[in-house]
Amino acid sequence: MAFYTDRKRAVGMGSAKTGTDNFWRMTMSSYGLLILTPLFLFTFGPQLGKPYEEVIAYFAKPFPSVIAGLMITVGFLHFIRGMRMVLEDYTHGMVREWLVIAVTCVSYFAIGCGLFALARLAL
Repeated sequence: MAFYTDRKRAVGMGSAKTGTDNFWRMTMSSYGLLILTPLFLFTFGPQLGKPYEEVIAYFAKPFPSVIAGLMITVGFLHFIRGMRMVLEDYTHGMVREWLVIAVTCVSYFAIGCGLFALARLAL
């Protein structure tokens, strides 16, 4: 019937049971990025514009490589979760499912490419 309120339509449907978990993971990855971003900027920033051999020698050290790898991984995992929330809120039907799958696949591909490039630099 068209005269139901939003609350009346939602009663009895139950919860999705993933809201708290998603919120907790987004909060933890935000805190991780809060720490990693300045570390990444202070390790990666000075290397911009330097010759290739100096950059290779710098990223052969463990600390800058680990910071860059963590920044790539945590940043893209945070991006996946955030984009999934945005897509679930603003798209509907099969378009939503295909967009979530596409964003997830492209993001994991980007993580793989970034870590592969970092491994090539570090080794």
